[in-house]
Amino acid sequence: MFRKILIANRGEIALRIIRACQELGIRTVAVYSEADRTALHVRRADEAYCLGPPPSVESYLNHKAILTAARQAGVEAIHPGYGFLSENAEFAGQCIDAGLVFIGPAPDVIEQMANKTRARTIMVENEVPVIPGATAPSASFEDALLVSRDIGFPVMLKAASGGGGKGMRIIRREQELQDAFMAVQREAYASFADSRLFVEKYFDSPRHIEVQILADNHGSAIHLFERECSIQRRYQKVIEESPSPLVDEALRRKMTSAALTAARSVDYTGVGTVEFLVDKEKNFYFLEMNTRIQVEHSITEMITGIDLVREQITVAAGLPLGLSQEEVSCHGWAIECRIYAEDPENDYLPAPGVIKQISLPEGPGVRVDNGVFSGWEVSRHYDPMIAKLAVWGKDREEACRRMLRALDECLILGVKTNLGLHKQILANAKFRTGELSTRFIEEQVKPGEDGDIDVVDLAIIAAVCAKMNAGARSEAVKEEGARTETSDLWRMASKYQFWARRF
Repeated sequence: MFRKILIANRGEIALRIIRACQELGIRTVAVYSEADRTALHVRRADEAYCLGPPPSVESYLNHKAILTAARQAGVEAIHPGYGFLSENAEFAGQCIDAGLVFIGPAPDVIEQMANKTRARTIMVENEVPVIPGATAPSASFEDALLVSRDIGFPVMLKAASGGGGKGMRIIRREQELQDAFMAVQREAYASFADSRLFVEKYFDSPRHIEVQILADNHGSAIHLFERECSIQRRYQKVIEESPSPLVDEALRRKMTSAALTAARSVDYTGVGTVEFLVDKEKNFYFLEMNTRIQVEHSITEMITGIDLVREQITVAAGLPLGLSQEEVSCHGWAIECRIYAEDPENDYLPAPGVIKQISLPEGPGVRVDNGVFSGWEVSRHYDPMIAKLAVWGKDREEACRRMLRALDECLILGVKTNLGLHKQILANAKFRTGELSTRFIEEQVKPGEDGDIDVVDLAIIAAVCAKMNAGARSEAVKEEGARTETSDLWRMASKYQFWARRF
């Protein structure tokens, strides 16, 4: 087993990895940008090294700085978490060249799965169902037009090296294709330095369902059931759950078998996720493979009792899997909400700022993964995630009720959030009956009816009024009024928010 690991990430995933390492008796090394000097992952690690200025390209994406820190700290392995360098084949190769273990699959596997057209070709060769479309990038608009006519509109233009919802465009009519092709090319090059595109069939209102897999270096590979990830905005997941309300045992056998075939086709090792689109007739199609730990891994852990990060580390250390497929079972239901600093009144754009006060839910079946605290600044340089809120219930209905209770206990003052969006979705009748699709938010969520913004404002007003009223009754308080601490008002606001919700 490793003695020391460097964690090339930040926020909640860095803390999650630190906890797994502590339980394994492994010392941890954090890296951080100047903006994250006081971050929780820096405080909790055994050692910490500054990488550079806040911009990611100068810190968390700086290969040289991270490898220099690894050498200075004397680590044996680097864990990339998710995002940043987690699916960067070049960085994985540099780690290996430096005599370090990259906690993830081999660089060539990352590269193959990152290239959408190459991944499609591999899946076709191994009889994994793929979405109808081109198996090679369209070199020109004319090529894209021929493919589009062959498979029929609507189609999806996708960046060959894309991910995270970037470099994607739905084309419903032939007349839209040329302008869209040029626009997506520009976006693909700006995001991935690769302007190649491919065309595939677009399905209206599909489900997005993924299968968690785990494989070692000794030929063993298992699945840990599926996750429903259909609740999305701009192709970004908002709410996930496991298992899926759509998937029955017959479909589960087919999808998990296809996922394991996909993993074995590239000699995959470690944790990974095979993502599928499922149409209204329950036909499923390979979408992509994520060669890293997923944001939503927590709900799989809740239904299986398996620590995925721990397994990821032990597999990277060369140990065989500690369990067989027969030993993996699903218990109950888990749901996760991604809580972001976003502005509901401005199309949910990131809303960086200082968290004046935060209080997150507790109680039976509740798990919160976060890396923030009262006084922490949500930086404009990074993803604005505040926390991942996950709950477990004996069935889906109990999990839904528990999540609503947990969301109602969330108190986040100082920044705008998407808490109201989650509440509106969880309370929706179609969501409660499992009638989901990737267009659910577009079709079911009504803008302007999801916010806690008015509630928070009312709580702040109530706190200020209480202070003023108290000042009018007491001469001593009046004299100190000019020096009233802002933090006192936030603490009072948090108390009044409870009552504000009930007016």
